[in-house]
Amino acid sequence: MKIRVIITGGTIDKSYNMNNGELHFVDSHIPSLLTEGRCRADFVLEKLMLKDSFELTDADRMGLLVACEQADEERIIITHGTDTMVQSARFMQEHLDTKTVVFTGAMIPYVFDKSDALFNLGTAFAAVQCLPSGVYITMNGRVFNANDVVKNREEGAFEFV
Repeated sequence: MKIRVIITGGTIDKSYNMNNGELHFVDSHIPSLLTEGRCRADFVLEKLMLKDSFELTDADRMGLLVACEQADEERIIITHGTDTMVQSARFMQEHLDTKTVVFTGAMIPYVFDKSDALFNLGTAFAAVQCLPSGVYITMNGRVFNANDVVKNREEGAFEFV
């Protein structure tokens, strides 16, 4: 079973600019994460964009939907920023029902110590192989249906509605 990993950006892929202290995108860290995690699943990577999720537009979400629809794979992981992950997952849930899609990301960039990136991506790989068709979010060691989750900004965690 081959898994498509669609990269959209978000905190998981941000790098730190030592000159000005800002977070920004250089390139995706997902290949490094998969190497570090010793991933043995059969997967293909597709870098669709590198954007902060606050900057995602309806056109970006439509492009993501098209990428999922056109993918040969029935199981898809989408790396995404956490701020609008629920919105994108619900959009996908409304328009796509024939594939298993799992969104994940990180609260702390991969390049920082104590990042949750590796744990969340690993959870997504396990979940996408076991879940029936539908759209899900995996964060904080939990699996949520796209319609039953919210981001608790105060706690920095995802929770059931």
